[in-house]
Amino acid sequence: MSIQKNNIPWIEESDPLPPAQSACSDEAGGLKGLVAAGGGLSVERLLEAYSHGMFPWYSEGQPVLWWSPTPRMVLEVENFKLHRSLRKTLQKFTQTPSASITFDTAFDCVIEHCAAFEREGQNGTWILEDMVSAYQALHRAGFAHSVETWIEGELVGGLYCVSIGKAVFGESMFALQTDASKIALSALVAFAKQHGISWIDCQQNTKHLAFLGAQEIPQAAFLQAVDKAVTQTAPAWEFLPLYWKNIF
Repeated sequence: MSIQKNNIPWIEESDPLPPAQSACSDEAGGLKGLVAAGGGLSVERLLEAYSHGMFPWYSEGQPVLWWSPTPRMVLEVENFKLHRSLRKTLQKFTQTPSASITFDTAFDCVIEHCAAFEREGQNGTWILEDMVSAYQALHRAGFAHSVETWIEGELVGGLYCVSIGKAVFGESMFALQTDASKIALSALVAFAKQHGISWIDCQQNTKHLAFLGAQEIPQAAFLQAVDKAVTQTAPAWEFLPLYWKNIF
């Protein structure tokens, strides 16, 4: 099936991915959570990976690397923390006629902004050109979605994610105005509550996500949740203002 390169399975485009449970447990060299390398970024490959709890993450000059970290950072939507300052921001946003949330109206713009967005502590971006193209193809296939924050007709923030059934895997966010990405995430949480989606995958631990209520869970628990959610009927991806009631 594969060639071993530095003890990590190397897969060709026709090979299946190894099981997520086989991810490297060695901290040395930053390999913990790495399942395999290679295999391309086709729509079929991405669906295979996400359906089994894996995602691609690599840098310029590297092959495609497939990860399934443990523990896994997950936002249980019932644990979403609507802090006082964000609550005030959302109340003002929802009462402003020129402000709105949309889904899937500007996916290409959102992912391009995410790729260009400068984040504290990061040198460059992991959202490379081939990654952008791959998720655009996944969007056209109906499995990647964007959440857009608009103010006075301008796209000021947003996020994109992958969704299979009722499994939602958050990918990246950006903000051109203060809290614009948090508004988009809040809308995604409100949508999730409306449609019986119980969690949003956040992949890895960050202070920002922990502040909003995300927590780490064991890989085994995450994979079990994925197995169940991907078989459920996917909701229609559209946002209605009445969904805000789910988080206020």
